[in-house]
Amino acid sequence: MWLLIIAYAAVISTALWYSKAGNDAYGFKYLALILWGTAIMAFIDHLHSYLTEGGEFLEASLDNVLLGLSALLIALIMWIVIVLIKDPRRVVH
Repeated sequence: MWLLIIAYAAVISTALWYSKAGNDAYGFKYLALILWGTAIMAFIDHLHSYLTEGGEFLEASLDNVLLGLSALLIALIMWIVIVLIKDPRRVVH
């Protein structure tokens, strides 16, 4: 389930990045790269577990949803730190 949460967020961030491609002041490209990297990592993890251990490829449980939301929160925090360091509106001196 956390694969789906991260993948949906990656698609949305890519759409935001593409719509702001001329003026990407908020660094949506960094958010898209972080989320796509996480989605690829999660896909490989799920695929490896499915091939070696068997069972379900996608497991819908509360723990997996919380893991997905936690991974998304960490990705957003990383993106906010990047935006604050770049400071596109010169608010933080």
